[in-house]
Formats: sequence, C-alpha cells, structure tokens
Amino acid sequence: MTQRSALITPVLLAGSLVVLVGFAIRASFGVFQLPIAMEFNWPRAEFSLAIAIQNLAWGFGQPLFGALAEKIGDRKAIILGALAYALGLVLSAGATLPIQHHLYEVLVGLGIAGTGFGVVLAVVGRASSDENRSMSLAIVTAAGSAGQVVGPPLAEGLLALMPWQGVFLAFAALILAVLLVLPWMRSPAPVSRTELQQSMGTVVLGALRDPSFALIFLGFFSCGYQLAFITAHFPAFVAEVCGPIMLGSVLHAMGITTTGALGAVAISIIGLGNIAGTLAAGWAGKRYTKKYLLAGIYTGRTLASAWFILTPMTPTTVLVFSAVMGSLWLATVPLTSGLVAHLYGLRYMGTLYGIVFLSHQLGSFMGVWLGGRLYDAYGSYDAVWWIGVGIGAFSALVHLPIRETARPLVAVPAE
Repeated sequence: MTQRSALITPVLLAGSLVVLVGFAIRASFGVFQLPIAMEFNWPRAEFSLAIAIQNLAWGFGQPLFGALAEKIGDRKAIILGALAYALGLVLSAGATLPIQHHLYEVLVGLGIAGTGFGVVLAVVGRASSDENRSMSLAIVTAAGSAGQVVGPPLAEGLLALMPWQGVFLAFAALILAVLLVLPWMRSPAPVSRTELQQSMGTVVLGALRDPSFALIFLGFFSCGYQLAFITAHFPAFVAEVCGPIMLGSVLHAMGITTTGALGAVAISIIGLGNIAGTLAAGWAGKRYTKKYLLAGIYTGRTLASAWFILTPMTPTTVLVFSAVMGSLWLATVPLTSGLVAHLYGLRYMGTLYGIVFLSHQLGSFMGVWLGGRLYDAYGSYDAVWWIGVGIGAFSALVHLPIRETARPLVAVPAE
C-alpha cells in the first residue's frame, strides 16, 4: 500500500505565517491614505504614487528574489526581504516630503517581494507532493488573505492609540519577528533528474518564447490593477461616497458607525471572502482546467465591478461587493502559479512566477497611481473603475488560447 503524503507540513505552516504577516502590513497601506495626506496637506496623488512605486518595486523585485532564492537559498532570500521591508517602514516613519515616501517605498516593495508569494509559493510547491500541490499553494495564498483580514483593522486600531509614524515602526518590528519561523522552512526539491540538469537560462528563455507564457503574463495585469486600486483607494472611496450608516442598523450595533470605519472593514471582508475563494480555487485547480477557471474568475470580477459602479453606494452594496470580490480576489494566484509549475516544472518556478508577477505589479502601479491622479483631476474614481472593467474582460478572454500541457524538458548532456 502506498502511503499518502501529508498536506499540512512545517514548511506549509511556516510559509503561511510569513505570507500572513507580510500581507497584513501591505494590505493596511490604504488606511494611511487620509491621515498622511491630511497631516502634510498633500494632494491624493502623492501618497498614491508612493504606493504605486511600492507595487512596481514589488513587481521588479519578485523575479529578482525568485532567482536569488534559487541561487543562495530560500531562507536567506526571505531574511533579505524582511530586512528591506523593515528598513523601508522605519525610514517612511520619519519621512516628511513626498519624494522621501516615494524612495522609501522602493525598499518596502522589495521587502514584500522577498517575503511574499514568489519566494514562499516556490518553497511550498517544491515541498508538496503532486496530489497536494494545488491545495498547498491555495492554503498559503489564503494565509495572505487572512493577513488582509487582520491588517487594516489592526492599523485602524493602532492609529487610535498612536500617530501613523508609530504604527509604521510597530509593523517594522512585526515583520522582523516573523523570521523566527524560518528554521521550519526546510524544503526538499522533488524535481526530476532532467529538471535538475536544466540551467536557469534554458528554462527561462524557453518560457519567454512560448506564446502561452506571454498570455499568462498579459492576463495577470488586470489582477494587479484591480487589487491594488481597491486596496489603496477603497477605504477612502467608501468614506467619501457611501451613504450614511443608519442609527439602529446592524453595522451601527456592531460599533461601525462611520463610513471611514466601514471602508477598513470592507477590506477585511474582502480578505475573509478570499480565504474561502482561494481554497475553492485550490480544490478546483486539481480537478479542472486551470485556464478556464482563470477566465471564469476574471469574468466574475468584471461583472461585479460593473454592477458596483452602476449602483448607488450604500453600506449594503459595499458589503455585497466586498464579499463577492473577496471570493475572487486572490483565487487567481494558486491557479496561475500552479499553471506555471505545470507547464515549465518546479526547478525554476520561483523565477518564472516572478516574471509573470511583474505583469501583475505593472497593473498594480497603474491602478494605484491612476486612482490618485484621476481623482485629483476629476474628483471621482469612476474612470479608474471603468478601466478596470475593460481590462478585466480582456484578461478573461486572453486565458482561453493557452495550451495547458506540460512542456518537454531537455536534458543537459553529461560531461
């Protein structure tokens, strides 16, 4: 009898905690949009640009840290990422000029790359059996969703106790503390002999020449655009546009009495919905064609966004949209990373997923930056929402021609 491999392993638990803490901090940046803008009397575009630069640095840092992890080791790469993350937060706490925030967010973005999905998913993917890989990747992604649940309310609560600068310092200490779990991230490399003989250049160049890889790259753009825009601007959008929370309503009875508080809670609801949606995506990715699942997710996001912007905003529509969008939020990540692993193997999964993730972060940059820029120009987020609807539909279509069969490996001749 063959013994089934365990799904829950020390590598999976440690990787999940690293991602949870990193994403809790990252997801909270939208909460700081108004406090920082009000303290320095900045236009909305200034802090939006800082977050946009953070996302861009995260995108360029992802393939860098993926390759670094495969060269010097996963844990060393995560340590470097955490140090960059903490340094960026500490320097940002002392920043008083827009240009300072812009520069320091480069460090934060690199830190997110070093402690985020690109490195951790590759570790967990290599440590997982074929039967468990899809669900393992989903569990780590869901941990990022859990971070999104706790991050914004934690930031909102800390802001009631201390200035935003103090919250940044507390978050810097938190990301360093997570390094205590790294001894458990010892990952074997269950790859074939042929994969071990492959050079990084051979695998990467082969993927770059593959039209399906280009389609995956293009399709991930809208995911980053939509997620980063909502993370950075949704709390402020809800605070300013949503109808009032009525006295005696369920929300009011729960202590959510202002639209500002509702905006932070909405991000948490997205995170809660995302946990279920991501785990469902991991389950489905093992059983169904990943490209069709991805096309369905992008279609759902497109329809949900179009409905939300066409409907007068009330606390109820905010909650409904947050729950629906949350169920589709990071469900793309285990499917996209799993698709990359399936097509091109596990040996350089971190590097290849990092390249694909660069597209995600280019979209993130555009979503965050356009959100602030167009808001300052027109006093409304409507145009940014409709751009998101359009590129969401594009992503749904661009996944359909992907050829979802594993690519042949070419062994390097022995000396």
